[in-house]
Amino acid sequence: MTIQRVFVANRGEIAVRIIRACQDAGIETVIGVSEADRDALPARMADRAICIGPAPSGASYLNLDAVVTAAVGAGCDALHPGYGFLAENAELAELCAEQGITFIGPGAATIRSLGDKISARIIAEKAGVPVVPGRDQVTSYEDALAAAQEIGFPILLKAAAGGGGRGMQVVRSQDRLQSAFDTARAEARAAFGNDTLYLERFVGLARHIEVQVLGDRHGKVLHLGERDCTLQRRHQKIVEEGPAVAVPAVLVDEMRRAAVDLARSVDYEGAGTVEFIFDQELEEFYFLEVNTRIQVEHPVTELLTGIDLVAEQLKIAAGEPLALEQDDIRLTGHAIECRINAEAALEGFRPSPGEILAWEAPSGQGIRVDTHCYAGYVVPPFYDSMLAKLIVTGTDRDDALARMRAALADFTLTGIDTTLPFLLALLDRPEFATGAVSTRWVETVLEDPEFLAKLEGDHV
Repeated sequence: MTIQRVFVANRGEIAVRIIRACQDAGIETVIGVSEADRDALPARMADRAICIGPAPSGASYLNLDAVVTAAVGAGCDALHPGYGFLAENAELAELCAEQGITFIGPGAATIRSLGDKISARIIAEKAGVPVVPGRDQVTSYEDALAAAQEIGFPILLKAAAGGGGRGMQVVRSQDRLQSAFDTARAEARAAFGNDTLYLERFVGLARHIEVQVLGDRHGKVLHLGERDCTLQRRHQKIVEEGPAVAVPAVLVDEMRRAAVDLARSVDYEGAGTVEFIFDQELEEFYFLEVNTRIQVEHPVTELLTGIDLVAEQLKIAAGEPLALEQDDIRLTGHAIECRINAEAALEGFRPSPGEILAWEAPSGQGIRVDTHCYAGYVVPPFYDSMLAKLIVTGTDRDDALARMRAALADFTLTGIDTTLPFLLALLDRPEFATGAVSTRWVETVLEDPEFLAKLEGDHV
């Protein structure tokens, strides 16, 4: 089949990214925008923009009926959900299928089975992928207590129906279990409408490694290497890089194989990411989850491999077989991505909407900037605070890190508070340079008076 017109069901930089990939492929684009985004860059770039509702995302970008109705009304034969919003919503994939619209991603059954953390864990186990010791489902305090006593504290309670740190509680002792269990259930119910929890051993010194996969409808599944997403704050990624850092090569190879085995076991179609936790103390890795969509950090993989992942998504959705073989894929050099957000780090990362007065992004060899922003753009208060992704490549990690520091320093962005000073201060830490970090390292650094003093000085 041939895709002729794609409905872009997203906003911001990923909408820009999708539109450009479609333009390169000669495909028309229609974007659904909220009232707040009528004049945003994606709306200007697309062949047509349709308002799908008021500014709040619940009334627009998360409104299933509005999104599908707009796509049908515009005569679109495909829909790209990007990431976030409805990207991993199985009902959207089903509604598209009912309307004869190609959903650019895996089918509803795959999204549903991998989107539920308990179901995904079972699928991983069946595929022979290591999982963190734990209990698939805990429905009462008594269940949680029995599982925790069997596994041993500390343990981690997690929401079965979602992620992003919501419904997640670390429990270090039995006397904290009851309150943590009640809190996790309440958070999960509020965030996902489902208070089912699961429990697993807490890995204190962890790295977060994810493997990029591509699968077509003809049964071929490939990996495109891995990304290290260890630098996080409150379970939200800050800096991503690739290849993996401070993980034995033999275990990296095992993760890659495990990701392909898991994806192949569900006949995965499209771009996806299989995420793992690497226990630095035991030197073991465990399955974490699968993201059934394009990732924010996909440019890291694109720069390492030279493969356009969004273009591959479009081809796969059109039914084309993957033209690549596993041996064709090579990772060259090292790539680092920093997420630049409209946030005031010194004020608890307070969101900072408003008008961008000056915008001059760095450029040059080995530098890529994915963004929807420009001088004069007014950052709305309704959505995620990410303004841009700055990605650099180097011959090796040291070279890439030096280039990233220089690029961050060259980024001119005024009018609102941003995380640029925070990123510069963070990347100057010797622990990051040597790879001596974990998923909890950023929180530790933010408690360091010396770091905060440097950050305040850089901000001034």
